[in-house]
Amino acid sequence: MRCEACRADAPALTEEETRALLPQVPQWKIVEQKGIPRLRRTYKFTNFAEALAFTNRVGEIAEREGHHPAIRTEWGRVAVTWWTHKIGGLHRNDFIMAKKTDQLATG
Repeated sequence: MRCEACRADAPALTEEETRALLPQVPQWKIVEQKGIPRLRRTYKFTNFAEALAFTNRVGEIAEREGHHPAIRTEWGRVAVTWWTHKIGGLHRNDFIMAKKTDQLATG
């Protein structure tokens, strides 16, 4: 699946829609930050170079899809957080990108 263009007036996912999509990305958690629900997952690596390489791969797909996460890269781990800035919440695009991020980690 690919991300669709998101308008500022697009509706955020309801809590029910979010719960229905979450099993498709089972290692992701819903976190709330500044009143905005977001999808977050931390990936573990054996060193900084692997973490940085993964960060760069996430950046490449984010650019390709036109949808950008918050990424925190540290020695041996990378935390990725997806949400849709325009709507101040979660959109189907965030779940698509979470799945794509998982595929990068395993592929």
